[in-house]
Amino acid sequence: MQAAAPRSIWSLSARPVFISISNKKSKTPEEGRNMKTKIERRSLLSAALAIAAATGLSAGLASPAVAADGYPEKPVTLVVPFPPGGSTDLLARQIGEAISGPLGQPVVVENRGGAGGTVGANYVATSEADGHTLLMGVTGSNAISAALRDDLPYDPVTDFDPVSIIIASPLALVVNAESEFNSVADVIAYAKENPETFTHGTPGVGTSMHMTGELFGLKTDTKLLHVPYKGSAQALQDLLGGQLDAMFGDILVTSEHIKTGRLRALGVTSTQRHYMLPDVPTIEEAGIDGYAAFSWQGIFAPAGTPPEVLDTLYAEIAKALESDKLQTFFKEKGFLVESMPPAESKEFIANEVMKWKGVVEAAGIGPK
Repeated sequence: MQAAAPRSIWSLSARPVFISISNKKSKTPEEGRNMKTKIERRSLLSAALAIAAATGLSAGLASPAVAADGYPEKPVTLVVPFPPGGSTDLLARQIGEAISGPLGQPVVVENRGGAGGTVGANYVATSEADGHTLLMGVTGSNAISAALRDDLPYDPVTDFDPVSIIIASPLALVVNAESEFNSVADVIAYAKENPETFTHGTPGVGTSMHMTGELFGLKTDTKLLHVPYKGSAQALQDLLGGQLDAMFGDILVTSEHIKTGRLRALGVTSTQRHYMLPDVPTIEEAGIDGYAAFSWQGIFAPAGTPPEVLDTLYAEIAKALESDKLQTFFKEKGFLVESMPPAESKEFIANEVMKWKGVVEAAGIGPK
């Protein structure tokens, strides 16, 4: 058996996933260590669910799964709202291949890219709610877009029934190795003295990398200069060439340049250090209390999908995530396994939408 891929580094001893502008008290490390192991390995929503349980609001979250008789009746289409070849596409194909056998029907991946993932998301939102058309949704299409767009044709909370949030991934704050910035404190000091001059590149407005930078500015009372590109590759190239000051970049991609000495990592956006960059502190460790941000990916069905269909899909996905093949894939990509059940995923999405709306409003970005 392969060693298991790391679970989410959100735990009951960590900060809540609902990242607000204010800093909230968390359980102490000692309290977290005293929790049972299975609780310590819970998902991104663990802290929020602990609060809900204490107030009696989560009574329905642990209901047993019920298999859907006769489902699926035909091939299942899994829509990827981006072009082929990206991480979302690769993940969808891995999951689709793993669950097609147990479901007894092919899972066909269909790429419907456009508008930051919202074209494909809207297609699924308006599809028949029978479990035969699903979405591989991401942070942007299923949370951030609702905060940035007044004309979004769907509601991420009410127009989808989540099957599972599958993986999460933190980012790394990286600078050119030849830059003058050697720590998060250096960045904060410079940004305070020189507002809107410290540049950070992203794949575009509203992406998780963009919003992670906005959250950094809010938490540090600084104003960074956002430089949007058409993709991460172009932003990374300019960072390596010295045209940018920094990026909140994908750990898998940036770690290779960190190892070769071309980039310097100042911090990771997770609540604990990442296994690919064990010597790099978290941004919270580096001095920003309560700072944490993740991108995530999950599978969604149209709203109104029968609960037994969601349960059937989740049961097969959860089993697939434990396979040696997928565990190896996750570890190689730097992903943290979530395997969040439908009810928890639903609450998680509602919290994510609220969180990013708060960041957008506080940063003065505003919907378009």
